[in-house]
Amino acid sequence: MRRSAGGTGGPLARQFLVWQLVVVVVLLGAVAALAAVQSSESFRGTEGRRMLSVAEDVASVPTVREALQTRRYDLLPSFARSAENLSGADEIEIVDAGLVVRTSPDPSRVRQRFDPGASTAPRGRAWVGNSDGRTVVAQVPVIDDRGAVAGLVSAGIRAPSLWESLAGARAETGALLGLALGVGVLGSLLLARRVRRQTLGLEPDEIVELVQRREAMLLGIKEGVVGLDTANRITLLNPVARELLQLPGAREGDAVADLGLDDRLREVLTGAADGEDQLVLLDARALVLNRRPVRIEGRDGRIVGAVVTLRDRTELTTLQHRLDASHTVTDTLRAQAHEFSNRLHTIAGLTELGEHDEVRRFVAGIVAASEGWRREVTASVGDPATAALLGAKNSQAAERGVELALDPESRLDPTDPDHDPDLSADLVTVLGNLIDNAIDATAGHEGPRRIEIGLAGGGDTDGDEVWIEVRDSGPGIASELAEEVFRAGYSTKAAEIGGRGLGLALARQACLRRGGTIAVRPAPAGRAGAVFEAVLPVAPTGVRV
Repeated sequence: MRRSAGGTGGPLARQFLVWQLVVVVVLLGAVAALAAVQSSESFRGTEGRRMLSVAEDVASVPTVREALQTRRYDLLPSFARSAENLSGADEIEIVDAGLVVRTSPDPSRVRQRFDPGASTAPRGRAWVGNSDGRTVVAQVPVIDDRGAVAGLVSAGIRAPSLWESLAGARAETGALLGLALGVGVLGSLLLARRVRRQTLGLEPDEIVELVQRREAMLLGIKEGVVGLDTANRITLLNPVARELLQLPGAREGDAVADLGLDDRLREVLTGAADGEDQLVLLDARALVLNRRPVRIEGRDGRIVGAVVTLRDRTELTTLQHRLDASHTVTDTLRAQAHEFSNRLHTIAGLTELGEHDEVRRFVAGIVAASEGWRREVTASVGDPATAALLGAKNSQAAERGVELALDPESRLDPTDPDHDPDLSADLVTVLGNLIDNAIDATAGHEGPRRIEIGLAGGGDTDGDEVWIEVRDSGPGIASELAEEVFRAGYSTKAAEIGGRGLGLALARQACLRRGGTIAVRPAPAGRAGAVFEAVLPVAPTGVRV
């Protein structure tokens, strides 16, 4: 559907040019007509005053006054013709007191009844008018010696027609109109060429078709689409993007910085966070964003904006977490199988050597260690899911050479699924990700490899909070990165959902969704590592988080 942008030979350009020329010609014609009308009005005003002066001069001649009083009308034609020649009037008529024409340039009008129309001259007052729309007439009464109206003098001049006015216009006026016409034609050509270039040579029906297709496409696709200009103002926002970004009131022209979005989402939309498949967690949604610049085709390749696509990957993330849980169980079973295999080999070797007493002591130690952790967790943790998680994480940590310990003062009351059905799952999410992060930080660190876990609170009463603390002996976290670590997962690519770094972001999301907090601080003086603290409020009765 694309056309060449050069030239002005397309149907659209020709139509546009024709209409532009029509507009220019009509405009110039209107200007010329207006000038003619103004000239005619000026003519009427000027010539009306001149004809009034001519009529007054004739009416004031004593011979005219005497001829009208004595009825010696044969003297009047010479005065009237002489006044016409001197003044340039087209006609001068002299009428007696009975409104009978006594002299006129038209012989057929002599001795005919004179129709004064709306004139006030028969009543003794001078009058100027345009009785037939073409002639400017001035009528002046002739006053006798007694002060009575002895007759009247009518002087008139014909106004030029519109074409006569145009024909009589000065050469400068014609030149200006011709120059204006030339400028208009040239401007129309340039404007038509520019419009054709900006519309890529598309015809009006093709443009309409493109708009309709674009609207149908934007309404039909399941992905969100956001268009931005170079100033990061919204130029396009389809319904899916409006829903995913939770921007029901956003309008075209709104700046991204004024929409109240969080820092991570704003950085991806504006391009401050570069890369493909940027993962952003927004409330309960996991969104994958891709930003592409929009360039003008041509030699300069100028960027005119950007298009951001959004995909909802919440279900994929949920499935990935479930798969991670399965991996955790698998890793735990593998670690336990590996541990049991080593123990069985040890027992078999001791048996072959006949060290039966040593076998009994070895088995007793294994049972005591396993039962000790189980009894410790069971006694302190009332939530079954959390207790099971701690059991699995203990085996996983042991395989990587990390010691997992539960704070002796930890007390976690059972959760009530009828009161807050999501609390147990959020506890597992936050605690599991914090422990995984601590294991990753501690396993490769020189020195003691120990993780201490503290739990407190209850989950069956409004206003209660669950407090979680995870202390590791790893390298610690710099104070300037205390906030950044919770956003590290945001840069994880969609293909790596569930990978290292996303866990802290998910833990933070779970806490914030419940109105809680999560933070990291350095370990106490004299100790290495970091301390993560999380607070999860219990949902009020009847409120789902």
